[in-house]
Amino acid sequence: MEIASYFKSLADETRLRILNLLLHHELNVNEIVSVMGMGQSRVSRHLKILADSGFLSFRRDGLWAFYRASDSGRAGQLLQALTPMFSSDAELSRDLESLELMMKEGIERKSRYFDAIATEWDYMKNQILGGLDLALEIVQRIDPCPVAADIGCGTGDLLLQLSRRATRVIGVDNSPKMLEEASRRLADIRDAVELRLGSIEHLPMRDREMDAAVMNMVLHHVNGPAEAVAEAGRVLKNGGLLIIADLDKHTREEMRSVYNHRWLGFDGDEVHQWLGHAGFHLIEERRYDVTGGLRAVLYRAVKE
Repeated sequence: MEIASYFKSLADETRLRILNLLLHHELNVNEIVSVMGMGQSRVSRHLKILADSGFLSFRRDGLWAFYRASDSGRAGQLLQALTPMFSSDAELSRDLESLELMMKEGIERKSRYFDAIATEWDYMKNQILGGLDLALEIVQRIDPCPVAADIGCGTGDLLLQLSRRATRVIGVDNSPKMLEEASRRLADIRDAVELRLGSIEHLPMRDREMDAAVMNMVLHHVNGPAEAVAEAGRVLKNGGLLIIADLDKHTREEMRSVYNHRWLGFDGDEVHQWLGHAGFHLIEERRYDVTGGLRAVLYRAVKE
């Protein structure tokens, strides 16, 4: 009996705790192990049972595997029905508190990393892009508009060029040192620029505040790229333009340790899905060969 197999998979406290975490965030095995305080082999065994039953989906990213709760199929439908019960359980709520603490600590570590390399950031970015002037490729695709944003602005090199397309430009970054470097670089156009400290996945912007927005080589750093694209959709006006530039899917595992990348680029189908869910219509997709066999991809989309 098929329904019995579903409930058999759920009839374990550890698997319920794992499902609860993955209803809220996409996580790799080490992150789940850290939150739950269990051995990797034990967690992996429960993950396999849940995945085989259809309650989890997973994707490979280099040597890492990321898991999330299914939102489709019969198992996904059952999970949706059970979700209110997850939210009312005290033990499961404590797990979520531990998860949020871990995520917060990870964001703070990332902020410290970017603070430490702020003065070297332009050089490090050029090591990946080589001779490609990605900022120019982006800016020439933006029509003049009142307000444009660089989401994950770093040291502000793109903001300087965006200021020639928009009356007002806004830069957002979660590294205070990066914003300090940007402030120095943009001193001559200070009146036209606003710099904001904040998370890409929770933008310090009002709904429909922007006419155009750019995410330039930043999505591979964030925990939730889909959530970041959805946030861009929230802050853009209907008819507004979003440009995403990032690396195509690759297998250069050292990018995690050398450049602090969380994701080894993105498959085009993934980005298409994120854009569609966030209410965007893709109008252009272009690839550029860069260094070390890598390719950069530029996506141009309009908010519907």
